[in-house]
Amino acid sequence: MASSASDTIAVVGAGVMGRNITALALGHGVDVVLVDVSGEVLESARAEIAQLLRHGQFMGAFPASQATGTLTTTLSSGDVADADVVIEAITEDAALKARAMAELSGTVPAGIPLITNTSGIPIAELAKSVQRPAELAGVHFMNPSYLIEMVEVVRGPQTGEDAMAAILSLLERLGRKTVVVRDAPGFVTSRLLHPMINEAARIVAEGTASVEDVDQLMHGCLGHPTGPLRTADLIGLDNLADALRLLAERTGNSTFEPCELLMEKVRAGDLGRKTGRGFYDYGEVLS
Repeated sequence: MASSASDTIAVVGAGVMGRNITALALGHGVDVVLVDVSGEVLESARAEIAQLLRHGQFMGAFPASQATGTLTTTLSSGDVADADVVIEAITEDAALKARAMAELSGTVPAGIPLITNTSGIPIAELAKSVQRPAELAGVHFMNPSYLIEMVEVVRGPQTGEDAMAAILSLLERLGRKTVVVRDAPGFVTSRLLHPMINEAARIVAEGTASVEDVDQLMHGCLGHPTGPLRTADLIGLDNLADALRLLAERTGNSTFEPCELLMEKVRAGDLGRKTGRGFYDYGEVLS
């Protein structure tokens, strides 16, 4: 991928992570084509991305002298064809991602890297849906993507050298620090973090400690930046439950199954920051 200001990436999925990744790219001068199936979602995404850009600029997350990239929103996945790199960022559902990958693989020209933003779905599994597995790799962006510099890059068994070089070059341009790991369910970060959050929720359900006390102990004693349960609210409790189920299924370890308190909140629609309530009450629904 060249380093000119006219470079364009496509981001497929205008949810929480799609918006974060888009803001990250725009803030580093990369043009973005943002694709979603809902015009209403794209409209709200455009407004929130502007807020994320302002926040990132305030926090010094973007190069001060860098002109912001141009955002184009579209309902047509065919509009990704001219991008230099395509990033899939839809919900963490293996079947949905596989269908999206199959469609994108038929649209994107040969030689264009295809990235799946996933917290734990094996790349080898998704590679079965694409025409050119050598061009597919995983990148686990953290949330908020424009503030957290470190990203987990997952090289699938068939990922080629050219795709890896292009993806790492893009991430360097976006100011990210990278660690490349081998393909496995949950990779590294989710394999460690998600079960810890699940156990924290079990501790609360058992009455051993309150939500606030669990987070204070993990922050004050073990240095966790926000505590596991506030982190869960940021991830999205529905996303967390999906990721835990995936870990349980792919590893055969039933202890990874989401605990009942977590599932109660998901069934109630209390999904964390994005709905205004999760383990904590935020008093507002984020757009």
